[in-house]
Amino acid sequence: MKIQSEEMLTALVQLHHTLQQAELPLEVPGADGQRQSRTEMVDQLEDYVIPRLMTIDAPLLTVVGGSTGAGKSTLVNSLVGRRVTEPGLLRPTTRSPVLVHHPEDGRWFGQERVLPDLERTDRPTTDSHALQLVPADSVPSGLAILDAPDVDSVEERNRTLAAQLLAAADLWLFVTSAARYADQVPWGFLRQAAERSTAVAIVLDRTPDEAVETVSSHLARMLASRGLKDSPLFVVREGKVSDEGLLPPEAVADIRGWLQSLAADTDARGAVVKQTLEGAIRSVSRRAYLVADALDEQTAAATSLRQQVDAAYDGALEAVNKASADGTLLRGEVLARWQEFVGTGELLKSLESRVGRVRDRVVGAVRGKPAQVERVTVAVESGLETLLLEHAEAAAERAEASWHSVGPGRALLEGAPQDIGRASREFRRQAERTVRDWQQGVLDMVRTEGAEKRTTARFLAFGVNGLSVALMVVVFAHTAGLTGAEAGIAGGSAVLGQKLLEAVFGDQAVRTLAARAREDLDRRVVELMAGERGRWTALLDSLAVDRAAPDRLRNAARRVDDEWFARRAVDVREERAAHPHGHAEGHAEQPAE
Repeated sequence: MKIQSEEMLTALVQLHHTLQQAELPLEVPGADGQRQSRTEMVDQLEDYVIPRLMTIDAPLLTVVGGSTGAGKSTLVNSLVGRRVTEPGLLRPTTRSPVLVHHPEDGRWFGQERVLPDLERTDRPTTDSHALQLVPADSVPSGLAILDAPDVDSVEERNRTLAAQLLAAADLWLFVTSAARYADQVPWGFLRQAAERSTAVAIVLDRTPDEAVETVSSHLARMLASRGLKDSPLFVVREGKVSDEGLLPPEAVADIRGWLQSLAADTDARGAVVKQTLEGAIRSVSRRAYLVADALDEQTAAATSLRQQVDAAYDGALEAVNKASADGTLLRGEVLARWQEFVGTGELLKSLESRVGRVRDRVVGAVRGKPAQVERVTVAVESGLETLLLEHAEAAAERAEASWHSVGPGRALLEGAPQDIGRASREFRRQAERTVRDWQQGVLDMVRTEGAEKRTTARFLAFGVNGLSVALMVVVFAHTAGLTGAEAGIAGGSAVLGQKLLEAVFGDQAVRTLAARAREDLDRRVVELMAGERGRWTALLDSLAVDRAAPDRLRNAARRVDDEWFARRAVDVREERAAHPHGHAEGHAEQPAE
């Protein structure tokens, strides 16, 4: 199949870009596995699929991998005919991977061609981020051999690098031994090879003569049961290693001959590349849909966490709104200071029995002394600040409890730069400023509304400050939260404040002022709580969970699929044209998935 089309390359580049952007920051179930899968796909597209499509005629890259102590480096040296890579006598061995190639093929292995994140070097190094290039005339043109670290190394960097190199191979030459062939870790890699249709050959190394038949037969059955029955199996018998660290030439003659035949046969070499490249493309495309599903789960988790925060702070706003409108604030200190200002006793009795004459009675009863006005103002300020702080703390505690109950929220809290389960340190100061700004706003409303009444006896009797205090009390005037005698006293006092204002401004003006003051208070409280809420939503926003990301990734994967099927359909048509009588009537071959 001619998969090296410009359209396929463009589709794969777009898929690579989309996968790079597919962040999975929340600790939802299965996220670790999908993060690893996403990283593997990005690496394979960068290290192998896209470079190989761009250089389809490059030499066949054979990566030699396997378990610790399987003899990979000795095998590579023996195939090349001289020591080009150092066997690891002490485990683990930290060194750069070694790529051996024919001198004329060096141009194919520049840093921009394959494994671009590995720096090129021409000498041995302990830098695992480098790739040592070794030209050798004994390696046929069209073939390159790469010695990879142990797949089961105790060093994580070695294991990661081994997996990365194997994912960049056209052909895996997987080395195991009679003592290690049943180990779990190598079979995990071989299972991946089968799933991705990667071309694989197995080398059973260091096998005693008496164990060759038994072990090779068992290994062949294991390969067949795991979808690798067509993979060549080579046996290297246990033997003496030369002073140069090489096996006898006859010990590796079968492997060398097979590799040389691949290098010499353009069609055979192309078939191996085609098998592995097609398998890699199909695997990446298929797995991309699973990452897209994981992105959906991320979006759902982020939405749920945001809803929990909103519920906590919306509840706080509702509670503040209710407590500042149902008379709750007209208790305790506020009520006492208000009564000092307006007086009660006979005046309240007059309000109850002769409402029609209340305005004149109020004018005569109230003596708005500045000190008394200030005490009411301070009491309102203190009561409102306490109310705000109480509900800000409660909202933070509810949000924290909600997040702690789920894995993603718990992980976010553990990584938060500050303790957000309490109101912020700045909240008390911000609440004080909010209340004072609101009180100043009320004062300005009264001053503006009374601009034409400043010379009237009633306005002069109360003053701007006294009338402002009365308006604040009216805002808190509803008595739904008060009971018994308290309701009678507080509610009556609030009615008194309203009548006092009406005596100066009239009924309609008072209703308008009270509504404006209420709206202004609500707006300021919403803004204040938004800062507290923002500490939580900023954590979520910093994750950059993108609702559109799942669909973008699916569309990118679907484009690769479309190109795949388009290429496959062309192949089927060309095959039919070349072999017009090769299919029975009514049994036309369909493009395979």
